[in-house]
Amino acid sequence: MNLLDIIIAIPAIGFLLALFVPRTQPQLSRLFALGVSLVAFVASLGLVTGFDNHAAGQQFVTNAVWIQNPEIHYHVGIDGLSLWLIMLSTFLTPIAILISWNYIQDRVKEFFAFLLLLEFGLIGVFAAWDLFLFYAFWEVVLVPMYFLIGIWGHDRRIYAAVKFFLYTMVGSVLMLAAIIFLYTQAGTFDYVTILDMLQSGRIALTHTQETLLFLAFFLAFAIKVPLFPLHTWLPDAHVEAPTAGSVMLASVMLKMGTYGLVRFCLPMFPGAAKENAPWIATLAIIGIVYGALVAMVQPNMKKLVAYSSVSHLGFVVLGVFSLTQTGLDGAVYQMLNHGISTGALFVLVGFLYERKHSLAIKDYGGVATVAPWLSIIFMITTFASIGLPTLNNFVGEFLVLQGAAIRSISWAAFAGLGVILSACYMLWMYQRVFFGTVDGVEPVADAHGGHGGHDDHAPAAPGHKSHASDSHGHAMPDLSPREWACVVPLVVMMVWMGMYSQSFLPVISTQNTRILDATHKGAISFTNPKGASHVNMTPVAGGSAHAR
Repeated sequence: MNLLDIIIAIPAIGFLLALFVPRTQPQLSRLFALGVSLVAFVASLGLVTGFDNHAAGQQFVTNAVWIQNPEIHYHVGIDGLSLWLIMLSTFLTPIAILISWNYIQDRVKEFFAFLLLLEFGLIGVFAAWDLFLFYAFWEVVLVPMYFLIGIWGHDRRIYAAVKFFLYTMVGSVLMLAAIIFLYTQAGTFDYVTILDMLQSGRIALTHTQETLLFLAFFLAFAIKVPLFPLHTWLPDAHVEAPTAGSVMLASVMLKMGTYGLVRFCLPMFPGAAKENAPWIATLAIIGIVYGALVAMVQPNMKKLVAYSSVSHLGFVVLGVFSLTQTGLDGAVYQMLNHGISTGALFVLVGFLYERKHSLAIKDYGGVATVAPWLSIIFMITTFASIGLPTLNNFVGEFLVLQGAAIRSISWAAFAGLGVILSACYMLWMYQRVFFGTVDGVEPVADAHGGHGGHDDHAPAAPGHKSHASDSHGHAMPDLSPREWACVVPLVVMMVWMGMYSQSFLPVISTQNTRILDATHKGAISFTNPKGASHVNMTPVAGGSAHAR
């Protein structure tokens, strides 16, 4: 058992133990879940310190037979693609627990147990190198998110949860069929073995077979992204989910789809990937512009942020199917950027909802007067989301647009509209919420007799109407110590990733080079042991490798 096995096991064991916490001690459930998630995060830091940046193959590998017949392996490991996504999962889970500290008052034990189960599934998805194991983790993730939305969501929570589940299951069934077909050809579910057999010609797929397999995997991942026009489940899920559910859904779960595109669709089915890249990139560009235009007219803050995700993840898909080094590097980096900045937006919208019990933009105005620190943090996050230089999204979007321009200047030109439109809808929303008019109502002290800085503002039940004293956004406290603990790490990461992207990009670029080599040549192996020599950084498909 190595460190990665321990990190996978921590939330799984934590989930099981959390079920035995007495219902009569909700505070113990909160403390236990927070402790488990922090232990998992601290342990995951060891993956970063122990990761060999010059080795492009799997590291922290465990490969043991799980089931003899059919042959299924517990095969887990990390590389430059999965390392930061696992870190993103362990980083955001404690934040999701903290933001739910006061908001969740009903079935507390079950809520925090499901968050730990969700973390277990997410880490497993990014670590699995056996296709059946990957599918098992993929399905595990659906269960806690379904209950998080369906039990602790808002008024239309059942509708949103069922819609989310059905959409994802349709794609999952097609992916399972493709996995079973590959098993019949290879006699194993092991991804590394299947990939080697495909590249060496020991598995010879016809053009039709490769296209159908590619589309089966692609549809499952495109629904999860979600790519236009398969996005309609996302706004409902976000609006109805509790804040922690929205954060984990937007920041990590959507990355399961983009991760799958890079990990499986490109290297396993390179011919189909290149053949279908033009129309997929077109859908991505439509999603970029469409998501931004629809976000601009949303009256609901959560739905606005949800449609912004459709737009921002369109950049990721565009970068992936530009099939250039620069574009793919930008796509993977943008996965991380989106997880931080959009996760922070949902956290802050959740803070506003806890104070006012409304998500309607029209119910706010002048918040900057009574909650200046909340307004400043929201402003920084807004700037990060629209891609302001020195903040994280700028780097990812710039690399994606550069990679798209290498492939087609028209792709970059149309996608660039999304950057302009994102500034329009985000800044307009910020202006209305924090500096809007308040219909002549004078500011009043908050309902607790003060002007903020405490942590005793309890949430109302979903659908509860705001009190008269805060009906214009004036009776709300500023950030509490617990809320500062949630937002400071996110702001630090926005600045760090924007100012010093080379902390993250080298290991990403190393692995992306190999994936593009597999896509363009189909002649490399993914079995390099830790400590192997540095891969050749020859420019691929018109792109150029980043300086190491």
